[in-house]
Amino acid sequence: MAKRVLYVDDELINLELFKINFRNDFDVVVADSAAKGLEILQQEEINVIVSDLKMPHMNGIDFIERIKKQSPQKVCILLTAFMESEAMLRAINEELVYRYIMKPWRKEELKEIINSAFKRFEG
Repeated sequence: MAKRVLYVDDELINLELFKINFRNDFDVVVADSAAKGLEILQQEEINVIVSDLKMPHMNGIDFIERIKKQSPQKVCILLTAFMESEAMLRAINEELVYRYIMKPWRKEELKEIINSAFKRFEG
C-alpha cells in the first residue's frame, strides 16, 4: 500500500515542490491551510503529516495539536525556517511533534524522516 503523506503549507510553490520531489516515494496529499488539512484528515486515512510552522489563521503547532487531540497515533513533522525555541520545545515536550526540520529541507533527509515516521506509526 502506498504511504500517504499530508503536506500543509500556505505557500503554493512549496506544495508543488513537495509533490514533485516525493511523487515517486509517497502518495502525497497537499493542503494550502491548516483548516483544509483538518478537513482532509476527517475524510481520508493519512497517518503522517508534514506541516509548515508559519501559516496565517492557524500555525503548524496549533494545527498539530488539533490533530493529536483527535488521533494521538498520527505522526507529525514540523517544517520551519525559523528556530523558534519556545514553541518548538513545547511541541517536542508535549510529544506533539515527532521531528522538526529546518527549511530549506534536503530531499534525502526529509525522505528518511518521513520513512522513519511511517515505521514509528506502524510500531
